[in-house]
Amino acid sequence: MLTDWPCPLPTGGTSDEYAVTFESGAKHRVLILPALFNEANKTRRQTIEIMRRFEGAGVDSVLPDLPGMNESLEALDQQTLESWQAAAQSAAMHFQSTHVLSIRAGAVLTPSDLPGWRHAPSGGKQAIRSMIRARMIASREAGIDEKSDELMQLGEADGIELAGYQLGASMFSQLAAADTPDAGKLTDIGQSDLGAGGGLWLRAEPDYDAEQADALAAIVIMSLPK
Repeated sequence: MLTDWPCPLPTGGTSDEYAVTFESGAKHRVLILPALFNEANKTRRQTIEIMRRFEGAGVDSVLPDLPGMNESLEALDQQTLESWQAAAQSAAMHFQSTHVLSIRAGAVLTPSDLPGWRHAPSGGKQAIRSMIRARMIASREAGIDEKSDELMQLGEADGIELAGYQLGASMFSQLAAADTPDAGKLTDIGQSDLGAGGGLWLRAEPDYDAEQADALAAIVIMSLPK
């Protein structure tokens, strides 16, 4: 179901953001931090299907919108990595999450006080580089020659549009400097742990893989304390 929650904003105050929730008052409640930007779009259905499998096993989960993403009315170019990290922490507290599952670069948002899992974790740096490459390819096909270092300088100075997302200079700079965090108390789930097939974020269009969703959900469910 859809609900809303009060999300803190970098300028102060809060915004009402949507969240997809599967809640039944279960003992275990997993906060889902999805992949970022274009990878989030490609893996959205897969993420929801994993949550459905949690529900079938009696595990609650929540997938919150971040300011500037999905149905949010906030401007993306006004957000920062730090404000998104604060939003993730606030969502964990609001929904009383007991665990966290991050996907890809969602790892850079993971609250430090929650146990849980990271699926194929990557850093903000990798997310930025991937979108820079995608923009250069699209520009080349349109007969425009753009260079990686020039785009990086533009993003750091003025912000930049990548993969249809308008990033402010602060968000761009912070992400571009963000390596994959140390796992800490989190357990990494590699793509190879899910059996055959590559990550859905590598595909040209959004997609869904039932076997991968089954495998990832099973790893999480079986490792939850009884």
